Amino acid sequence: MTLLDDFLIRAALAGIGVALAAAPLGCFVVWRRMAYFGDATAHASILGVALALSFDVSVFAGVLATALAMATTVSALAGRGYAMDTLLGVLAHSSLAFGLVAVSFLQGVRIDLMAYLFGDILAVGRADLAVIWGGAVLVLALLWWRWSALLTATLNPDLAHAAGIDPRREQMVLTIALALVVAVAIKVVGVLLIAAMLLIPAAAARPFAATPERMAVIAGLLGMLAATGGLQLAFVLDTPAGPSIVCLAAGLFAASSLAGLLLQRRRS
Repeated sequence: MTLLDDFLIRAALAGIGVALAAAPLGCFVVWRRMAYFGDATAHASILGVALALSFDVSVFAGVLATALAMATTVSALAGRGYAMDTLLGVLAHSSLAFGLVAVSFLQGVRIDLMAYLFGDILAVGRADLAVIWGGAVLVLALLWWRWSALLTATLNPDLAHAAGIDPRREQMVLTIALALVVAVAIKVVGVLLIAAMLLIPAAAARPFAATPERMAVIAGLLGMLAATGGLQLAFVLDTPAGPSIVCLAAGLFAASSLAGLLLQRRRS
């Protein structure tokens, strides 16, 4: 018997992998005010699940392709006659609805819809773990490679143009990274909670970060704490694991907001 035979160890490793991938990307989502963008991409992934099962391909591949298609479609249509929040709202909810309808047409395939909507981290196997950590390494490598350009394009697009950086290209890098995170996180926290793992640790890290790099590191630590602590809470309280992880992340955000407010008052 090896260490990875314990389902709780596999679940904890899966949660840590997702947290490490989501944390630095979540910082860019917060800085760029892309919260709804991440939510829309996550909602589209349920359609990817249905398509993957229909064509008998990997769920990871189906979710990745659909999330990438959604993100690129939004990027392409932005600013062409519709407000961004309107466009995201239409695409997010319609893609989720089409996905749920497509799932209902699947014949001879047993599918636990709740597991895809809210995650099933306790059922993560060794193959899932390899996919999650492989995706996390790809996301981190992509962000490490483009960090300076992404940061410049996020803070000042005009300065990015002057430095020879194409903001639309950096937006596409974020789009690819976001699709990867959605694809690896669906097994852990599910479609409806992926955006929470992107946003909450990054938002919780903000009061304690003097630099963007520090915010990304703190967000990663808070995400890992939420993942492992949420699993422990779920085990002790017999609650759903995915929502328990997000609940603990929300508690960390509340605590960090209060601490940030106290620090601000003390300085003033």
